[in-house]
Formats: sequence, structure tokens, C-alpha cells
Amino acid sequence: MKEKPIRVDYRTDKKTKPIIEDIEFGREFTDHMFVMDYSFAHGWHDPRIIPYQPLTVDPAAMIFHYGQSVFEGMKAYLSPKGDALLFRPQKNIERLNRSNQRLCIPEIDEKFVLKAIKQLVSLEKEWIPTKQGTSLYIRPFIISTEPYLGVASSQQYQFIVILSPVGSYYKEGVNPVEILVENEYVRAVVGGTGEAKTGGNYASSLKAQEIAERNGYAQVLWLDAVEKKYIEEVGSMNVFFKINGEIITPALTGSILPGVTRDSAIKLLKHWGFKVTESKITIKELIEAFHNGILEEAFGTGTAAVISPIGSLVWNDEKITINQGKTGELSKRLYDTITDIQYGKTKDPFGWSEYVDKALIK
Repeated sequence: MKEKPIRVDYRTDKKTKPIIEDIEFGREFTDHMFVMDYSFAHGWHDPRIIPYQPLTVDPAAMIFHYGQSVFEGMKAYLSPKGDALLFRPQKNIERLNRSNQRLCIPEIDEKFVLKAIKQLVSLEKEWIPTKQGTSLYIRPFIISTEPYLGVASSQQYQFIVILSPVGSYYKEGVNPVEILVENEYVRAVVGGTGEAKTGGNYASSLKAQEIAERNGYAQVLWLDAVEKKYIEEVGSMNVFFKINGEIITPALTGSILPGVTRDSAIKLLKHWGFKVTESKITIKELIEAFHNGILEEAFGTGTAAVISPIGSLVWNDEKITINQGKTGELSKRLYDTITDIQYGKTKDPFGWSEYVDKALIK
């Protein structure tokens, strides 16, 4: 797409901003959104910022019938000086294009999309909440819009970015949660779409999550789809274990989403001198580590919650309590460091935080 100025249609009837203490994650949305269209003849075109509004989509649009879609999740933060910051946004946009490749969706111009997201966030800067632990959630997504009932790749798409002021993803906050190990249902399989961020992966996870919540668990721990013994993800997050001083996280074998927070945690841990191993680990090995007294911590990593400590796991009716059900020292250190970087409160040795209106933080 030849870069063109982004047309802006300003909303005149501004919404009343929510009280952040009362807000649920992903329930409130800002005044504007970004939209861009794709057609086989014209490529990506007509980039525009318009008032937030419902979409008009043909009932035969292929998204409704064959699920050809991808999305991302990222956040904007407000620094103590009032600057709007993004955290490693280029990594999310790069991952969006990898998802596009897997779902046969035309790739986007990464530099242009980052520019568009910055322009939208800058316009909606007043929506970024100021309370610690809050942020402005950014949801870019692409849907197939061609009205056609043949099973094929669509030749028409819409790329959309919406924004939502949010508090904590889990009501427990950074406190440990109880997790059920899922033995029946599976999330993804190697060769499938597990390493892409597409809606079908999340739809297939809902049944197990529903059962877990009904029985009082916050999330499920997913095992591999073939042998059902190798640990993959926890809920919609990547998962880490501290075993005898070593940090172990499942290797990216094709069925696991390569998380930006996962990558950030690995880089921080290595920077601090920890041994980090990306490898397969079975649920039996984890339980054995617990019984041997060397399972020290467990936690999930993801954009929404950042770090979510695991207080206990239940597998085959056996409950194991990790670190006495308390937030581990390493989990808290990771959470505090990553969030301090995100909010511009501490030195950023990796150049991860990016000003919306300025150059990289020095």
C-alpha cells in the first residue's frame, strides 16, 4: 500500500469516560477507531479514523462462515510526566503479520500500522487511565468481508483498531490463582493454528474454561493434543516454572503462541543471570518436582495480566500448592519491573517502551 494521509472524522458527541474502579476488562470503548480496507484490486487502502460505531457487514461475509480472522492485544500507558507509552508495539505488529501468513490474509505494512495506532492513541490520550495497574487496551484485528460461501481465501478484508480503558484482567490482580489441569479438551495441535493469534483458538478453549470456572478455578493448564502429557499454556497465557533455581518454559513447537510478554520475561531473567530453559516439560515431571520440594514458583505471562502467579494446580484430583499459595519473589520482581518499564517509571535497558509522540525512550 502506498502510504497516504490518514483521514480523520472526529466524533462530536463525546462519550462520558467511565469510573476506572468500576470498569470490567474490555467492556468500555473510546470515541474513535481506525479502519482500513483491502480488496484484491486495490490492496490495503482508505485508512481512516472514524467515530466508534457498529460495522456493516454482509451476512455472507466469509468471517461468519469460515472464521478467517486474526487479532492482537497491546496496551498504552501513561507515564508520571503524562506521556503516552507503548510497550514493544512492533513485536505485536510483526506477530500480526505472522498470523496473517498462517490464515492466508494479506500482510499489512508494519511501519504504517504502527503510525496509525500511534495517531489513534494520541487522539484518545485522555482515555488512558492514570491509576496504577490500569491502561488503555489496544485491539487491532482483521476480518474477511467478501460475501461468498465458497471455501477459499477471501479477497476482501477490513483491518480495525479499537481501544478500551481497562483495569486488572483477573479480579485476583497479581495474587496467585488456582488452576485446573485439563485432561480432556485441547487448545491446539502442531500443524494447526496454535502459534497464530486467531479467534478459533479461543473459541475451542471456552468449554474447558467454562467447566473450570464452574468448579472454582481461575483457568486451565493446557496439555499437548497428541500425548496429553506435555505442558503448553495456562489459559490464554504462556507459562513458566522455577524448578531448583532454573526457569523452565515450554518450547515454541508450533502449537504455542509466541507471547511478547513471554519474550520480555525471558530476556529479563537472562539479564538478571537466571538460567532459562525453553524445552518440553511433562505434567508428571512438574508434579515430581513438587514432591521433591524443588518446584519453587509457577506463573503465566501475557499482555492482559502481565504476570499471573499460580498458587495451586489440580491434576487427577491431586492438588499441589506452590510456594504456600503466595506470590513468589521472582513473579513479583518480574511484574514490578515490566510494569515499571511500561509506565516509564524506571530505566529501560532494552529500549522496549516507545513514546506515542516521540522517539524511543533513552
